[in-house]
Amino acid sequence: MYYIVYPILYLLSLLPWRVLYIISDGLYGLIYYIIGYRKEVVMSNLLIAFPEKTEGERTRIAKDFYRNLTDTIVETIKLLSLSEKSFLKRYETNNTLAASFYQTGKNIQYHTGHFFNIEYVNIGESRRGPYPFVVVYMPIANKAFDRMIYRMRTRYGAILIPAGSFRTSFHQYVKDRYALALAADQNPGNPMAAYWVNFLGKPAPFTPGPEKGAKRNDTVVLYANFYRRKRGYFNIEVSLLTDEPRKFADGELTKLFVQHLEKSIRERPANYLWSHRRWKYTFDPEKHGKLLIE
Repeated sequence: MYYIVYPILYLLSLLPWRVLYIISDGLYGLIYYIIGYRKEVVMSNLLIAFPEKTEGERTRIAKDFYRNLTDTIVETIKLLSLSEKSFLKRYETNNTLAASFYQTGKNIQYHTGHFFNIEYVNIGESRRGPYPFVVVYMPIANKAFDRMIYRMRTRYGAILIPAGSFRTSFHQYVKDRYALALAADQNPGNPMAAYWVNFLGKPAPFTPGPEKGAKRNDTVVLYANFYRRKRGYFNIEVSLLTDEPRKFADGELTKLFVQHLEKSIRERPANYLWSHRRWKYTFDPEKHGKLLIE
């Protein structure tokens, strides 16, 4: 299957950008107006996050989100053949922090959210950063697509570790220096083992792993905010959360991350992945009250 799928998508990737974005426009119309892919989830999330906005304003955000989603599909396909020179022209970063901390001997963690387009960040930071770039990822069920995405993400030496085996196998992949990238807004498997934080006005559970890992390994924690500057062009803005994670009380580092995440979302609401259920679990004061970080 891989030897059928990959050549087809590679040939598609050779199309000019303008043609790929015409395809994206068609996909947008299909997904938003005809299929209605997870539209109820998207609109429900937006109502929770932005109750002060009108229905028309939330619909505008939803439409822009779906355009970002379909653009991401064609932009990811384009990566299969995009030259290094062309890629670097389209990817801008202010990440001098990584280089400064590399000189200190400390490792770093990037905490980020589900923004667009994460595939460009994976490749860009592994290409430009001084550290071996380590990414926790969810393998795709379809073996052909999983192999293709794996090949693309490791193009410049990124180290991919399956999420299911991360705890037990991290040190088999990484022996010394590393920059670990984590989607720290991931829903936890067990809400009773989560940190609950008010997120866009409503309590939501956040997986404790990123914070606990930073404390255990005494890593510098950086916040990565990335977004599409315009079609086909991307920026990543990196800021320091802390270089002393062990000074934070339990849950406080997660709360700090959430504050940065909220700011990014409010600045560019259509840049967030609204099709995943951020408020999947309902906060129960009796069950979760002691886990709420206020």
